[in-house]
Amino acid sequence: MKRRLPFQVKLFLSLVLFSCLLLALLGAILFHVIDRQLHHDLGQRARVQASEIALMPGLAQKVADRDVVGIARLIQPLRDQSDASYIVIGDVRERHLYHSESPERIDLPMIGGDNAEVLAGKTIISVRQGGIGVSLRSKAPILNASHQVIGIVSVGYLTSYIDNINGRRLAQAGLYGMLLLILLFIFSWIFSRNVKKQMFWLEPKDIALLVRQQKALLEAMYEGVFAINGQKQLILINRAARELLDIRQQENELLGKPLAGVLETPPTFFTESGVQDASPAKNSSRHDQITVLNQRQVIVNRVPIELEPGKESGWVFSFRDKNDINTLSSQLSQVKRYADSLRIMRHEQLNWTATLAGLLQMQRYDDAMRYIQAQSEGAQAVLDFVSARFTSPALCGLLLGKYVSAREKGVELAFDPACQLLRIPPAISETELMSVIGNLLDNAVDATLKAETAPAPVELYISDRNHELLIEVADRGGGVDDALKPHLFEQGVTSKPQSGDDMTGAEHGIGLYLVASYVRQAGGSIEISDNTPQGTIFSVFIPYPAEALTGKKYE
Repeated sequence: MKRRLPFQVKLFLSLVLFSCLLLALLGAILFHVIDRQLHHDLGQRARVQASEIALMPGLAQKVADRDVVGIARLIQPLRDQSDASYIVIGDVRERHLYHSESPERIDLPMIGGDNAEVLAGKTIISVRQGGIGVSLRSKAPILNASHQVIGIVSVGYLTSYIDNINGRRLAQAGLYGMLLLILLFIFSWIFSRNVKKQMFWLEPKDIALLVRQQKALLEAMYEGVFAINGQKQLILINRAARELLDIRQQENELLGKPLAGVLETPPTFFTESGVQDASPAKNSSRHDQITVLNQRQVIVNRVPIELEPGKESGWVFSFRDKNDINTLSSQLSQVKRYADSLRIMRHEQLNWTATLAGLLQMQRYDDAMRYIQAQSEGAQAVLDFVSARFTSPALCGLLLGKYVSAREKGVELAFDPACQLLRIPPAISETELMSVIGNLLDNAVDATLKAETAPAPVELYISDRNHELLIEVADRGGGVDDALKPHLFEQGVTSKPQSGDDMTGAEHGIGLYLVASYVRQAGGSIEISDNTPQGTIFSVFIPYPAEALTGKKYE
């Protein structure tokens, strides 16, 4: 089986081959340009010399007298200073009167056949075969006092001389070309290596396979997934995300668009603090955030894309429909509440039965009757109060269950006499409201049990007066440290003791995070204050919309 060259080697060889071809082409063009320029310059130089010689004083008379010795004596000093290959003087009959390189050609005919125009009074430049070889030459007429042509001056440069000049220049250019080629070799190797590094040392076929695998994996996922780059432009979105968010365009129509143009996101989508201009990089990864995308409640996870360690160049978001989670959560909560209620009722019934059996065994029938009446009146009073003050059956059931659960733990749950809840704010569902109240009560009971003093009552106040829903839960526990208060509603943060130095735990820090998420999502706020003489007060404020203030009560 034939072994393929690695991509880095193929890229290097391609760059080198292209560089060599490019340098060869540039060299040919450069040689052509230099050769043309050299022919032009030498032709003009020969023309100037021929014209100046033809105008020399005394030359016309000596040509007319055919004074060969006088012509040689006149021209030889110029020949010694000229860089031309030869200088020739001829008469009107095209016979040599002077030849700087071949004196033996005196009185022999001039060769080349280009004298007709010169004898007509013109100065020309031509390339012809002469007596000593092919040359680039210029010929000028020699005129007498009557402006009649009586002779010819020819100044020429042999093509071998021109080729030597071109050769020297080409050798210099070749040397520079070799140095440039070496630099191109080095650049090509560094460039190909850098490209391979950017590709994580993968071959193109491996990258193509990864792209196909990624696309197949994304389309097979049940969760919605999309990704954005550092400029918050959409670079990836799978089919499940488009279906969950009711996006009708295809993936190729969405890629490259700003995320704000594709999804409706809340201001707090990228941050937990609600700062709109904050970058996701400031918060890095986030898990199980409750938010709204395209007017649909979802639970979102966010993971940064890091091309280099510590440098985030984008983010991947995965999300699930919150209704699916709520359905399962509701079913589990119902089962848990039912089991807790059965367990509490069983314990209460056993205690009640044991006490009653003891009184009857001692034949204290009057005490047994008073005990039965007292137990019935206490439970009935709480039931009557909760039923009269709260119109939500589910909330009534929750409060009664928490009351019995707290009493079983030795903590009294005290309801403020001014409690009242006739309508639930539209911005929060009944399930979410019960989660808020239940988590706050559970935390208050736990804090009370951990107090060093005797358990004090946990006080609950719920009111829908003053155009907002107010929920206050006060305990007499150990309180919350001031340094922990700003972080108490972050996921994983808890005031409960941990097995270690970190204040985050895997099994704690979820309840208050959910409370804060539901309250913030409903447009409300939550406050923490110190209770007197000790303990903590949690206050939740959820506003009612203006149109809801005149609406119907909870049905």
